[in-house]
Amino acid sequence: MVGNLLLRGMIVGVAAGLLAFCFAKVFGEPWVDYAIAFEAHASHAADAMTGAEEPDIVSRATQAGAGLFTGLVVYGAAIGGLFALAFAFTNGRLGRLSPRSVSALIAILGFVAIVIVPQLKYPANPPAVGSADTIVARTELFFTMMVFSLVLMIASVMFARRLAERMGGWNGATVAGFVYVAVVAVMFAALPTIEEIPAAFSPAMLWNFRISSIGVQAVLWAAIGLLFGAITEGVSLKHVAPRRAASASAFR
Repeated sequence: MVGNLLLRGMIVGVAAGLLAFCFAKVFGEPWVDYAIAFEAHASHAADAMTGAEEPDIVSRATQAGAGLFTGLVVYGAAIGGLFALAFAFTNGRLGRLSPRSVSALIAILGFVAIVIVPQLKYPANPPAVGSADTIVARTELFFTMMVFSLVLMIASVMFARRLAERMGGWNGATVAGFVYVAVVAVMFAALPTIEEIPAAFSPAMLWNFRISSIGVQAVLWAAIGLLFGAITEGVSLKHVAPRRAASASAFR
């Protein structure tokens, strides 16, 4: 059963990766090109002074084409597999929610914990933004925030289930949500802030890049949640219908 869910999740993840790739090509890549042009202009100015110029290791066409496609498809398959495992553990433990509702809920909570919260603290930056000397520290801080947010989200869901037994489902979820936000706020204050945006860099371009980056993730998570839920619920109904028919015939 879990193996079937895992395979289903990875297939759905690949499909979601394809949709995310289409979104990224239309809405994300133009802003990356703008940032690369800005970086190239600054680099040429520096090279004119030093007389050195670094060659491109990977062409821009490969980055925006095969590289982006491969990255999003593999990432989608990985997220889809993890999503399926989360569904296998969660389904049936959240009251009377249907498989489609459980899938949508996991997608929303996962998107918030893995994408929104870490990027609120450490938003995505295009080329030309950020120093090479701090890339390791920035990466470590981002993943620290992401892991902390995910673990806290899982703990909050478990806490909400316990509160639901005493306070009801809505009240329990509300209290657990407030606890999650409060602890995340403390984590935001505890972790250092990194600001390395060049003064000449366009704020509008930076904003559009970050919005498109979140949009790619939103398309991916929405596609996984909706497709996985629809397929899983459809399969469940196919299995339930013959059982109900057999049960009905047994009492005739």
